[in-house]
Amino acid sequence: MTNQMETMSTGELVHRLSEDVSRLVRDELRLARLEMTEKGKRAGFGAGLLGGAGVLALFGGGALVATVILLLAIVLPAWLSALVVGVALMLIAGVLGLVGKQQVSQATPPTPGETMRSIRADIDAMKGSAHR
Repeated sequence: MTNQMETMSTGELVHRLSEDVSRLVRDELRLARLEMTEKGKRAGFGAGLLGGAGVLALFGGGALVATVILLLAIVLPAWLSALVVGVALMLIAGVLGLVGKQQVSQATPPTPGETMRSIRADIDAMKGSAHR
């Protein structure tokens, strides 16, 4: 390989370098696109869980409001059942909210970190070989 590179003209070397850089840039862009797609999916899933938690919290709040109304009306079996349902819905909403928050935090920052590190390593490698 070294003998082959020694016999290549400067123009051929520049052309080869240009092709290698183009291929490297295309590969890095493909990797960045894949990484961003994965992070987008994770963020979407986390946002869906947060939305579900909000809906359940709304229902839980409605049930707790109904509990207070029924408590004031002093109808014990009805308010007790409404209280149990309200507390259960609020607990479920809390769990969904925590899981959703965790999913969203794992998707941030929304930059392709692996690709950026790989590009930096490629640039450093090119700089190193250019100085030889």
